Amino acid sequence: MKERPILFSSPMVRAILAGTKTQTRRVLPTMETLGRVEYPGKRDRKGYSHVNWLDTAAGIAAAIAECRYGQPGDRLWVRETWMPDAPRNGEWNDTAFYGCGMSPLSDIPECYRKPWHCLYRATHDGCEMVGWKPSIHMPRWASRITLEVTGVRVERLQDISEADCQAEGIESYALNGRQPTDGNGSLHLPAGYYRYLWESINGPRIVGSKPLGVGGRISQGADAMTQALCWSADGVNPSDKEQPR
Repeated sequence: MKERPILFSSPMVRAILAGTKTQTRRVLPTMETLGRVEYPGKRDRKGYSHVNWLDTAAGIAAAIAECRYGQPGDRLWVRETWMPDAPRNGEWNDTAFYGCGMSPLSDIPECYRKPWHCLYRATHDGCEMVGWKPSIHMPRWASRITLEVTGVRVERLQDISEADCQAEGIESYALNGRQPTDGNGSLHLPAGYYRYLWESINGPRIVGSKPLGVGGRISQGADAMTQALCWSADGVNPSDKEQPR
């Protein structure tokens, strides 16, 4: 079993904690990242083929085997926007640490490097604060959520099902009052909501793909190949609960 980090936005963290998000999709790496694998079809100047991966069993197997987030049984520790909240009781150099935005996390005593000595923006219900640290800079000890991978598959983004859209946690995603519709003004849920969710994270265009369609259905455009990772809602381990502070 291996552990790897994975980044999620605050709305998606809330969906994970609520048990409504049990899947995530990430754009498949390029062939250069996966390595040279023999496929039939036309090749570019570097010798890499550009065939329909879904029609190639070897391509699918290689993409699954090389998934950078691991295989079933591996664990993902979630990185999210956060800040340390170690006691400011004078027992350590807390005044200097909190008074300097450049203070290294190593200044925090080992006994306080725990999730229950951290604040998380996704679930912070107090006043607005400054000093939040980007998710990319979260160390392992500050992560409160661990997910166990139950499945990995490769598919086109446009082939996502309605059930999978629901499993992506769209119910917890705020659209700021927008209602995804098709050209006739009809709502397309949940695919329409997932379209907005995907574009909010990846933008309307991603490398090697067409823009997502203006309609509610994801099947319009979006040729991007994705790696879909699944976990069980029962496997979510929020370690910031029921812990002493």
